[in-house]
Amino acid sequence: MERKFNRGPAMRDVARAAGVSAQTVSRVLSNHPNVQESTRQRVMAAADELDYRRNNMARALVTGRSKTLGVLTLATNNYSRSSLALGVELGAREAGYTVNSVTSGLSAEALTGAVSRLVNQGVDGIIIAAPLRDAASTVRRLTMRVPTVNTDGSSGISDGLVGVDQDLAAVLATRHLLELGHATVWHVAGPEDWSDSAARLGSWRRTLEEAGREVPPELHGDWSPESGYRNGLVLGRMPEVTAILVASDEMAFGVIRALSELGRRIPEDVSVVGIDDIDLAAYSNPPLTTVRQSFEDTGRRAVTHLVELIANPGMDNPPDLAAPVLVVRGSTAPPPAA
Repeated sequence: MERKFNRGPAMRDVARAAGVSAQTVSRVLSNHPNVQESTRQRVMAAADELDYRRNNMARALVTGRSKTLGVLTLATNNYSRSSLALGVELGAREAGYTVNSVTSGLSAEALTGAVSRLVNQGVDGIIIAAPLRDAASTVRRLTMRVPTVNTDGSSGISDGLVGVDQDLAAVLATRHLLELGHATVWHVAGPEDWSDSAARLGSWRRTLEEAGREVPPELHGDWSPESGYRNGLVLGRMPEVTAILVASDEMAFGVIRALSELGRRIPEDVSVVGIDDIDLAAYSNPPLTTVRQSFEDTGRRAVTHLVELIANPGMDNPPDLAAPVLVVRGSTAPPPAA
């Protein structure tokens, strides 16, 4: 059986039903001020009766705005990416926008191509949630005329930064372990060229130095549980290690698995703190002490900031960094007795 698709009512159908011109319908739907209230109500009633939905392309031709936000994220299945994308989607919906999302690898060519696609789609603004590295200068040129917000400090675009105070996150975790009585704190950091990782690494080191404690050599992972596991196998064989700060919850799960396989009890022998407080953190074994930063909230705040920037291009644009919160659970305790 042949399928037939109904294109839905057009603007001229609304005009015919309301007894006005298509231009008048366009003015009403664009909130033009020079329209009589009785005419406006008649047009809106006709649009509702016909279930008319104006498409973004037609709106853009009239208003110069597509009511669409572009979002660039990394091509990864990490929890942080999906949670931030949810926050952006919910925030955009509440603000009356739709979202066009693109994912990219970390090469300069891939990142530049992804941003170019968003710009060419005519989005009203862009949220960059990926480290741009060598592509930063090119992307900045591409987005000169497009309001842009950055949720990743390593993107190289400092304007419109929305995120979490990563310096404070590492301070809270490190101080918690020192206050429990640990002589020092070892650190499994994230990738060396990510700003979040660098900020946590620097504040971890500074906190130990200010407390007069030895600063152990850091280890690095790639945010994955597997990389945490590999580093955990190294640290677990060192009896002097009693406290570990891990730069993400997902890596912390890998560290915990490795320590357990090596017979190191958590927290009786080794205390572990993560950063993120993803949903699984409360259900790990033992439940993970971590520093909460809400990716969904960051996505919502990025949308709010971007919508304000679209409406007021000349507005002041200081960084918007939320304070993280330490969540103490069962993976930390005082060090074992000598």
